[in-house]
Amino acid sequence: MSEELALPLSGLRVLDFSRVLAGPLCAMALGDLGADVAKVEHPDRGDDTRDWGVRIGHTETAYFNSVNRNKRSIALDLQSEFGRELALSLAAKSDVVIQNFKFGGMEKLGLGYEDLRKVNPRLVYCSVSGYGSDGSEASRPGYDLVVQGEAGLMAMNGEQDRPPLKFGIAAVDLMTGMYAAQGVLAALYQRERTGRGRHIQLALFDCGVMITAYYGLEALHIGEDPPRYGNAHPSIVPYGVFDAVDGPLVITVGNNAQYQRFCREVIGRPDLAETAEFKTNIGRSIHRERLLPQIESALKRLPRALLMERLTLASIPCGEVLGLHQALTSARVREAGLDCLFRHQRPDTAH
Repeated sequence: MSEELALPLSGLRVLDFSRVLAGPLCAMALGDLGADVAKVEHPDRGDDTRDWGVRIGHTETAYFNSVNRNKRSIALDLQSEFGRELALSLAAKSDVVIQNFKFGGMEKLGLGYEDLRKVNPRLVYCSVSGYGSDGSEASRPGYDLVVQGEAGLMAMNGEQDRPPLKFGIAAVDLMTGMYAAQGVLAALYQRERTGRGRHIQLALFDCGVMITAYYGLEALHIGEDPPRYGNAHPSIVPYGVFDAVDGPLVITVGNNAQYQRFCREVIGRPDLAETAEFKTNIGRSIHRERLLPQIESALKRLPRALLMERLTLASIPCGEVLGLHQALTSARVREAGLDCLFRHQRPDTAH
């Protein structure tokens, strides 16, 4: 492969001791960038996610494959002397180690950061935990769903008159994995200047709090939980899922100029554009209970295709509400190059 075509992390060695989602996603992201990733699993049990969800072949599932592409596999019993010695030998030749064992687990095996830095001072060692390594809850195990509850994320999701709702995906795990990859890349960049590795620590809870984002800051400012708006936006109006006469669509009116065009050119309600309380987004947010029923009534009289045509002409972002399978098999996914052929152990199965 020519230098121009080489992936940015080509030649980098990653040793992935992690299981389930956040750690494996971090390792996969590095592999997608060209790193040589070796995934270490127990010879008998393997990664927990080999037993989660839809089975693919004899030893894999859709869940497992979603975060373990671009990896080589090695089975090691780290409780055995042979397994530990081989793991230590691999770590000595690696650039990055990723692990999410329970608190103190890798140290008990002699594979903690302080152990490995002695044989490889340039090693970037990434630890993913539930609650960090030095607080009162450091020994607590952590799963995405628990953190969604404790970080306030469920309190952001769902309808105001319904109970708090979990995200449809393991959002905390996924974000933690990407933050971990970001931290590893930053440490590798620093290593180029210092010649030394370092220990990167990611906690699911910390990342869960981080992704409360503007919603969390608003809660701190007003001193209570902001209302939940379901498929609508808490700060931008109109912005959400709306019903046309023949089905739902997403409409995102992101600024005041777009709102003027929306009223005049899309729904034919110039009076809503001229109403003083609705001219700014802050005003529309304050008076959403007055405004939205009028917008919804106008939209329900028009077919979805016509609305999308008008919205596009008015330069207002909009889109269909697709089923997951429909979305993933769409021409848009193919055109973006997001689909790839992945062959499994079963010769008749590929994605």
